[in-house]
Amino acid sequence: MVDTNTISGTARDMAGRVQDTVGNAVGDTRTRAQGVANQAYGQAERYTGQASDLIRDQPLTSALVALGIGFIIGRLSS
Repeated sequence: MVDTNTISGTARDMAGRVQDTVGNAVGDTRTRAQGVANQAYGQAERYTGQASDLIRDQPLTSALVALGIGFIIGRLSS
């Protein structure tokens, strides 16, 4: 099952790419910057959706990985 964040993130990323290309073609720095920002936001949203899907599909593995990361951070900070 695909998370809605994955879909909307992909759409925002694609729109940002178009906006960046248009801004580059017409020489508008502000439009390019907005396009790059939308791409970054879209990618982050897409990765959030993918992480949600992974946690939903493999909860035990996700919990064990989180436990391991917490253990390592705890050992490094003590």
